[in-house]
Amino acid sequence: MTKIAPRVTIAMDGPAGSGKSTVARLVAEKLGLLYLDSGAMYRAVTLLAIQNSVKEDISELIELVKACNIDFRDNGQRIFLNTEDVSVQIRSPEVNKLVADIAKIPEIRHEIVRHQQRIGESGSIIAEGRDLTTIVFPNADYKFYLDASVKERAKRRFADLQAQNVATTIDAVEAEISARDEKDTSREHSPLRAAEDAIRVDTTGKTIDEVVDFIVKQIKTKNK
Repeated sequence: MTKIAPRVTIAMDGPAGSGKSTVARLVAEKLGLLYLDSGAMYRAVTLLAIQNSVKEDISELIELVKACNIDFRDNGQRIFLNTEDVSVQIRSPEVNKLVADIAKIPEIRHEIVRHQQRIGESGSIIAEGRDLTTIVFPNADYKFYLDASVKERAKRRFADLQAQNVATTIDAVEAEISARDEKDTSREHSPLRAAEDAIRVDTTGKTIDEVVDFIVKQIKTKNK
């Protein structure tokens, strides 16, 4: 395991399917960091809205979010919502369709950001999402922005859904990703964008190991 500074914050942003979740988790393993999957938190909140039938009642949903507990276990591979393992449920097509609309609600983002920052204060972490380098951890020690072509990202997401036996098509997944990109980059509050000081990484055509090795090398070089 690579040794780095005793207390470090690594923030990583990028659109859906850019590989940031897998990359961040593997970097966390290599460097011995806590892995924070911010996207899973918004998905869990979306599932909470569905479970409680409050998709249209923003005020009630906000209260539920304030009272809920979201926990990550097994290096971020398992996500718990109020003690229930929802790792598979939060990746469902229904959640996929609603998460961008839920995530753009300012009050919801405010609550999630506060929780993320509390986690960040607990020690060295690598956190990934869509506003980690710009809003949540603007003073992070290391910032990365991962991206890839829409077709590449759709191919990856389609493979993931097939592995979960979710019925869909590659065209449907590509359309969904394009729509998500539009919502993420155009929303009024905390839109997806690359921080000016973030290292940009195009993952199109690259293996996960290649991207992980590149990021670890950047961190080790700066940490000397």
